[in-house]
Parts: sequence; structure tokens; C-alpha cells
Amino acid sequence: MLFEYTLSAPQAHFYNITPQVREAVTQSSVISGMAVVFNPHTTAGITINENADPDVIPDLLHGLDSAFPDRAAFRHSEGNSAAHLKASAMGASATLIIDNGKLVLGTWQGIYFCEFDPPRNRKFYVKIMRSE
Repeated sequence: MLFEYTLSAPQAHFYNITPQVREAVTQSSVISGMAVVFNPHTTAGITINENADPDVIPDLLHGLDSAFPDRAAFRHSEGNSAAHLKASAMGASATLIIDNGKLVLGTWQGIYFCEFDPPRNRKFYVKIMRSE
């Protein structure tokens, strides 16, 4: 089963999409399987990280800005090469286990849509697969 979600991303940020992924798992009625969260954009990413301390998100954004600063030497005409680099570092998808009808996540983990080229209206997909 494939679920499509939309997301308004007015600023560079890590948007918690765990509730939407949990919703897809619930709607699928899959008891045992996998969930793949996929982002079809080249300047955004998907990651799993801490969701308890709100300071983690600004720290991650600061670290990525430090690791991938905008540079005058970039040749991409849209001027968002740093966003492409950050998206490549994060990756476009995450795969999660479904067991007993629930996502398997660590106590402090959440699933995030990472926006690096705002403002944008984005979409992401959740593919649920049953394992037998």
C-alpha cells in the first residue's frame, strides 16, 4: 500500500512526520512488515533522530550548515547547491520495521522530513509492505 502526504515547509527545518507514518501503518492493518518513507525531492531529506529534546533540531541544522556552507564557487544556476549536498547527506528515504502492527522505533526516535531549500510545498510517500 502506498500513502501520499503533503507538507508545507516555510523554513529550513526538520519536520516530525512520525504521526503520518504511524497513521499509514494503522490504516494498512499490516501486523508484520516494513515501512519505507520516501521523499521525491532533491533538496530535502528523510532521517530518523531524537524527538525528545527540541535543541537537537537546531543543532543538526547548524552542523549541516557548517559542513555544507553555500559557496561562491558552486556552479548550479538555481543557487541551492548547499541544499543538494545536505539532502544527499541525509538521504531520500528511511526503512522501518513493523511488528505487532506498530512501528519499531527507539524510545527517543522520530522520523523527520528535512527541508533545506524553503519555502516549499512538499510531498512524501509511505510504502507499507507485509512480510509473511
